[in-house]
Amino acid sequence: MATMVSSAGGLLAMLNESHPMLKFHALSNLNTFVDYFWPEISTSVPIIESLYEDEEFDQRQRQLAALLVSKVFYYLGELNDSLSYALGAGPLFDVSEDSDYVHTLLAKAIDEYASLKSRAAESNDEALVDPRLEAIVERMLDKCIMDGRYQQAMGMAVECRRLDKLEEAITRSDNVHGTLSYCINISHSFINRREYRREVLRCLVKVYQKLPSPDYLSICQCLMFLDEPEGVASILEKLVRSENKDDALLAFQIAFDLVENEHQAFLLNVRDRLSNPNSQPSESAQPGNSDPDSAQNENPGGSEDVEMSDGSRALTVIVHDMDPNEALYAERLTKIKGILSGETSIQLTLQFLYSHNKSDLLILKTIKQSVEMRNSVCHSATIYANAIMHAGTTVDTFLRENLDWLSRATNWAKFSATAGLGVIHRGHLQQGRSLMAPYLPQSGAGGGGSPYSEGGALYALGLIHANHGEGIKQFLRDSLRSTNVEVIQHGACLGLGLAALGTADEDIYDDIKNVLYTDSAVAGEAAGISMGLLMVGTASEKASEMLTYAHETQHEKIIRGLALGIALTVYGREEEADTLIEQMTRDQDPILRYGGMYALALAYQGTANNKAIRQLLHFAVSDVSDDVRRTAVLALGFVLYSEPEQTPRIVSLLSESYNPHVRYGAALAVGISCAGTGLSEAISLLEPLTSDVVDFVRQGALIAMAMVMVQISETSDSRVGTFRRQLEKIILDKHEDTMSKMGAILASGILDAGGRNVTIRLLSKTKHDKVTAVVGLAVFSQFWYWYPLIYFVSLSFSPTAFIGLNYDLKVPTFEFLSHAKPSLFEYPRPTTVPSATSTVKLPTAVLSTSAKAKARAKKEAEQKVNTEKSAGTESSSSASQSSGKGKSAAEKDGDSMQVDSPSEKKAAEPEASFEILTNPARVVPAQEKFIKFLEESRYVPVKLAPSGFVLLRDLRPTEPEVLSLTDAPSSTTASPAGAGPPTGQQAAASSAMAVDEEPQPPQAFEYTS
Repeated sequence: MATMVSSAGGLLAMLNESHPMLKFHALSNLNTFVDYFWPEISTSVPIIESLYEDEEFDQRQRQLAALLVSKVFYYLGELNDSLSYALGAGPLFDVSEDSDYVHTLLAKAIDEYASLKSRAAESNDEALVDPRLEAIVERMLDKCIMDGRYQQAMGMAVECRRLDKLEEAITRSDNVHGTLSYCINISHSFINRREYRREVLRCLVKVYQKLPSPDYLSICQCLMFLDEPEGVASILEKLVRSENKDDALLAFQIAFDLVENEHQAFLLNVRDRLSNPNSQPSESAQPGNSDPDSAQNENPGGSEDVEMSDGSRALTVIVHDMDPNEALYAERLTKIKGILSGETSIQLTLQFLYSHNKSDLLILKTIKQSVEMRNSVCHSATIYANAIMHAGTTVDTFLRENLDWLSRATNWAKFSATAGLGVIHRGHLQQGRSLMAPYLPQSGAGGGGSPYSEGGALYALGLIHANHGEGIKQFLRDSLRSTNVEVIQHGACLGLGLAALGTADEDIYDDIKNVLYTDSAVAGEAAGISMGLLMVGTASEKASEMLTYAHETQHEKIIRGLALGIALTVYGREEEADTLIEQMTRDQDPILRYGGMYALALAYQGTANNKAIRQLLHFAVSDVSDDVRRTAVLALGFVLYSEPEQTPRIVSLLSESYNPHVRYGAALAVGISCAGTGLSEAISLLEPLTSDVVDFVRQGALIAMAMVMVQISETSDSRVGTFRRQLEKIILDKHEDTMSKMGAILASGILDAGGRNVTIRLLSKTKHDKVTAVVGLAVFSQFWYWYPLIYFVSLSFSPTAFIGLNYDLKVPTFEFLSHAKPSLFEYPRPTTVPSATSTVKLPTAVLSTSAKAKARAKKEAEQKVNTEKSAGTESSSSASQSSGKGKSAAEKDGDSMQVDSPSEKKAAEPEASFEILTNPARVVPAQEKFIKFLEESRYVPVKLAPSGFVLLRDLRPTEPEVLSLTDAPSSTTASPAGAGPPTGQQAAASSAMAVDEEPQPPQAFEYTS
């Protein structure tokens, strides 16, 4: 048909002819012209449909008619009809044709197929899928695999629930390992249903195991998601039994990676499934090494090293009876059990935080001086800030130096002050009991201490052993049983919940339940939370029992504790928790609806699930209770923490709500989900909230801002410096409300948490959620009602450290590169002394003479810039003249001069573009992408991880090794007291010391016990 056709009318007329050949001619020509004349053809659709349905007509012609109708419907925008006719066109519908029509219909077909399959899966019946539709989808998948577009094929296979095709796409791809890790990412980020995600992971594990060189690190991560300890144990055992030393290193690496996900019950399960060395006499060795806890409790003074050598001594006795392979296995087994029980990593973290502690005592001193004694809220907040600032460093200098100030705490403040020691000594498993001994309930007649400090001490023990409570559980249970003072019960319940986190231990549950049934408000609240901690993520039937009691009791505190406890039980259970969530969110009692918000938050934590977000947003704007609305917004932070960039966008409108509770929720939601990221949008959203009109909104915004900015240096975002100054201003301001002052004090603690060496991390590096961290933040966000729960924030701290370990799990000296300017990631500069002088209480009257004096001082300061010393004295004298309202201008000048003066000399030479770090090093999250390992180094990491615990392969095993980090703080009681003051002065002395210089030795000091 060379001629141009101006109308399809003639061809349409042919369709009414009786001869089949003419109809066929008309159809095939209309098919070529349909793109231009579809409006005209659409009038004759019924005729063409009747041709398709005509049984006597030839098969090919009927298919042609179907294709034609399908195209017309496509142009008319009726995709469903178009698809059903395209299926009727059979092979004439060409999948590989490159036209909009085909692309659109294929997308439609795949969507249709996927929704059919998923609907069938959700209702658990066999899918009734049109075989023709299935054929099209299969053709499409095969075509993708043929063309080498494996990622597309995998995406479609996952969406269409065709795991057979998924397996085929992976095995046929050219880079199987890359494809597999891509697939694991898809399964976490795109699959909404937990059941199906587990199926996909099972399929992946199957593929992994068929590979010639399986990637055990990934397999074990998948098995952990699937909760299959047997699989992990058998892989670890196989690697540990191997002749090759590298395999053993790999096993240790896997164990550390699993420990990072903090799933206590799972790890202990794996540990107990590792078989003992085969040899009769070896039984004698077992008590020596497999149960380190008993050794710990009898020998509180000894450090880990003693314990290890005991174990090895017990082993050497029996070596001659055993064949050498078994001896080797026994030695490695001791190590791997130590890692799995979490002791090795806790020990190393403790040493790291202690040796790298850079916390600034001057900040605390400033806070302490500016807080009025009568104001117990701020007094307690200062104690909280100190605990958070020194979390895990075992440095309690501030408390020792201010004992008389500390002793003014009474009642619950005393409880918190004692519990703070638990945060400071977190992970000090060997000496936890002996450190807390003075405060613990004394056995015998009634005990001498106050019940508040005894309760606090039991809570502290829980914090020290959080998630690793093997050795302390029994002691806490006995303390709980032997008391009926509600304060002590409160502390013991919290401590037990923390120590036995997620172990679902029935006996402990019964003990706590007995406390709950005494119906005492104070103890009952802790019991409710503690049951949740114990049953975290088990989705056990206990939840309904707790719910019933919450309906019976009269105490709001108990209902609230139980509401949170019930929410904790469904942690991470996604759609399995829906019935419980439905039940709680429909409850008449606002406190239980409030628990329902937490249940939504924790069941869908980190999934960014649309359904959960929709529900939460609905409650955030429609519930009648402010508490519920606040919590609904806050809960968004938990659901979205895996995609922090989304949160500010989603809550931006809520942060401008007229309701202050909703604004507070929005602030904390951003704080929780963007914690430690320093996201620019998050900071911009929080900035206006820090100067909100309502005091508690300011409090929430300050705390959230500190969470977002933790470990972000001023060089990388100037707003960090502004924020620090804002905190100082709020704390020093006499007329600020108590609420926002408390927020500012806590924020300064969180900003410098853990000696400036920890960040808040809710996801481990393998994208698995860290149970302890998420639970910690969930309970922390309860501090609105109960301040002592602030300490739970310490559970979410993870050290920003690269710790490389050799085969003996010791830390060798090893250098690597951070390919970025050192100033981007350095510690904040220590504050200098003069800034504290402005807090001297002076008469507030401002005299004209003092104004003149200020002006004069300012002039003098400007003249004397060149003489540095005079500037220093100047600033202090001008400060003493200035009135009590903040710092005078001259003093600010003086301040900045003091900091800059040493570095002025250095300003001449440009800053290096990289720095060499030595193991163990502080590596902040933003720095990880700049970490490079040197080529000709002696050690090679087993896996290329920029931070965390990394095992190093020694390429020159014959040479002697140089170890760093040899010993833990041996007896903590003595060392901080002696070592404390010099570190403070040292810090001040080397205020602007460059990062790459060695610190100066401490100044001479006299040791006083």
